[in-house]
Amino acid sequence: MTETIFPLESTAAEAQQAIKEEFAFFGDWSERYQYLIDLGRKLPAFPDEWKTEQHRLLGCQSMVWIVPQGDAQRLDFRAISDSAIVSGLIYLALRVYSGRPAAEILATDPDYIADIGLAKHLSPTRSNGLAALLGFIRDTAQNQRG
Repeated sequence: MTETIFPLESTAAEAQQAIKEEFAFFGDWSERYQYLIDLGRKLPAFPDEWKTEQHRLLGCQSMVWIVPQGDAQRLDFRAISDSAIVSGLIYLALRVYSGRPAAEILATDPDYIADIGLAKHLSPTRSNGLAALLGFIRDTAQNQRG
């Protein structure tokens, strides 16, 4: 599962910068939301057999499933939501964090959220869900480091 659907930025910081630059192209938040939805459609197929309570991310209003794979040298995440916008949020988080070493994940704050103005434009429930997703990724990286 080492292939990725994300652009090949070599570091999490580069991925965050690329996200910031991409969102700067859009003039208003209706365009940015549409872009988020489009990004969510790019997530790879998520096997139905993974859609279990064991893989369900708690803290999200919509249904979100996430499966981590790998070790401290490289952690990959596969995730999906039943919500189009939430799937876009997942895409951005995985673009920054999936396929990276645990140490890099832990050393990288999700600055892209503030950089693109996302924090101001998400509903409280989506903000809570995004925090749960980022917390899961961080906790997984912490557990791999030991």
